[in-house]
Amino acid sequence: MTYKSEILQVLAERGFIHQCTAPEALDARFREGPVTAYNGFDLTADSLHVGHLVPIMMLRWLQKTGHRPIVLMGGGTTRIGDPSFRDSSRPMIDDEQIAINLRGIRSTFERYLSFNAGPDGAVLVNNADWLDELGYIAFLRDFGRHFSVNRMLTFDSVRQRLDREQSLSLLEFNYMVLQAYDFIQLARTHRCTLQLGASDQWGNIVNGVELGRRADGRELFGLTAPLLTTGSGAKMGKSAAGAVWLNDEKLPAYDFWQYWRNVEDADVGRFLRLFTELPMDEISRLESLEGAEINEAKKILADEVTALCRGEEASRSARQAAEDTFEDGGAGRDLPSVTFSRDQLAAGVAIVDVLVATGLAGSKGEARRLIRGGGARINDHTVSDQAAQTSLKDCLDGGIKISAGKKRHALVRSE
Repeated sequence: MTYKSEILQVLAERGFIHQCTAPEALDARFREGPVTAYNGFDLTADSLHVGHLVPIMMLRWLQKTGHRPIVLMGGGTTRIGDPSFRDSSRPMIDDEQIAINLRGIRSTFERYLSFNAGPDGAVLVNNADWLDELGYIAFLRDFGRHFSVNRMLTFDSVRQRLDREQSLSLLEFNYMVLQAYDFIQLARTHRCTLQLGASDQWGNIVNGVELGRRADGRELFGLTAPLLTTGSGAKMGKSAAGAVWLNDEKLPAYDFWQYWRNVEDADVGRFLRLFTELPMDEISRLESLEGAEINEAKKILADEVTALCRGEEASRSARQAAEDTFEDGGAGRDLPSVTFSRDQLAAGVAIVDVLVATGLAGSKGEARRLIRGGGARINDHTVSDQAAQTSLKDCLDGGIKISAGKKRHALVRSE
């Protein structure tokens, strides 16, 4: 549909909207005045990763268009674990680790949102503050009657688990009930009328919308974004070296910048729309670039995303370090190098062979031992598979950085 409110226009043209419980009514509500909306984040690690950037950017755009974002920290629900689209229960996390994780995650939001005292100032809340105080019998009496088990069993997140004959505990089954209660609690205390989330949260969000109507006669709304994958179908948030963390302590800014610099060509335009604030006409220009020129668009993507997440100085430093390593005139010029034909790299060259060809290993046996010991890296990402290959997709500005340990490096070039 064609939206009239500024925020839904922005979210739609940038690719954030997947499902909405009542799009016309929500559009009208946004035009009436400021709306308060929330997104929840369970505290399963001490940092979020790039897979969380879609909901973070949705909250940012909400605030930039005059509305109020709430960041809900799942200090209570993390003790249960969201079973959505999982084959098994999440590991249980103790309260001490949950507190550590909360401190680590909070710092990320301070870069993206303004926690000011104004009407659009972001608010951070912890659902442990109210879930810990619930009396079980009273909660079941007051809210349990509003949930149909028959309906809950139809949600994809539950049905797929049961279809695979995977155990779903009563503890996990209660997760969607508690998430629905979070929504009504925020509606009562913060006048929150919209819950945002990824598409795998649709069932949980609908439960909250319906609970608001049944328990309080409130009109609440839900809006989900598509689950994000790369052009090759890989899940966002992972790289060859593991999770792409948002916190400085978990992943250096250089590695974070390189992740975005090395995205697939087909993803550049989509990621520019989702993860930067560049004007749409500039994004259209950048995604139309072809051949070697698309690398400039990737650098801009990396610059913009890194600046938002880590700061302008970190972004500039990461780009300079990359140029020093890979481009003529920098340190990369002084590294030993070996050249493979474009056809060879297109087909893939074994890392074992590359280590030998560059002189970083004296034999294939030594190369394999280096890999087993965790000392071999491609573009600063550790290689763990002895059968791994490097290819054209690893080329950054004409070269692939190969490392043996922390001090020995070489470049693979394409001709």
